[in-house]
Order: sequence, then structure tokens, then C-alpha cells
Amino acid sequence: MSYRNLKQSIKKNEGYSLRPYKDQLGFLTIGYGHLILSSEKKLINKNIKKKKLEKIFTNDFNKALNDFNKFFKPLIKKQKDSELLIEMIFQMGVLKVLLFKKLLNNINKPNKYMVCFEMMNSLWYIQTPKRVKIMITKFLKK
Repeated sequence: MSYRNLKQSIKKNEGYSLRPYKDQLGFLTIGYGHLILSSEKKLINKNIKKKKLEKIFTNDFNKALNDFNKFFKPLIKKQKDSELLIEMIFQMGVLKVLLFKKLLNNINKPNKYMVCFEMMNSLWYIQTPKRVKIMITKFLKK
């Protein structure tokens, strides 16, 4: 399965920066929303090339995809549901996505509005409302 469109969507939603910046929670971030880990402090003071940041994005995306496959793939039937969860994992990590128990409980049910309600009824929505609204719109279209 090709995730080219999903990758482009994530890149658009994340934005891009060659320089480190603080995200909504005050964590240092670079490239396409890559959280700079304590073992990656070299990313802070170096001139990082776009090619390197593209590689970091690919690694981050693959990690999100692997986490999706490990925790959710057997449970998810539709591609739009898979893409929603992969992007959520990319943004906040699999451990936080696992806390969305009501969303996960409703994702395979016919009432997709309950999934959207759970997205909006979250701290995630309070922190990144524009992004969640974009994801809801995309989720409801398919």
C-alpha cells in the first residue's frame, strides 16, 4: 500500500523548519515536526540540510507505520481509518493514541461521527485544533 498522499498530508500539517523551534508544548522540534531527542542535540547547533531532514521524516513516518502495524493493523478495516491513526501516531506517539479508547472502540463502527467527537473531546484538540479539524474533514470525506 502506498502512503504517498498520507506523507504529503502529514508534511503539510506539520509544516517545515530548517531551524529548531519550540512546538505547542515547548519541545524543541525541527524539520517536519521531528521532536529533537536528548541524544540528537547535534541537530540544534548545526546547519542541517533538507536531505537530512527528509531522511529523518522518512524514519519518523516508518516508526509511526510500524507502531500502527504492531498495535492496530489487525483491528482496522478501512484505509481512511489506518491513515487517521498513522497520522495521530506520527504527531503524538503510539502510547498517547492508545489512550483514545473511545475513539478506538468506535473506529470500526458505522457511526464515524463518534470518532470525530472523540477527536474533538480531547486535550489533543485543545493543543492543535486546526490540525484536528483538518483531519476530521479528511476523515469524513472518504
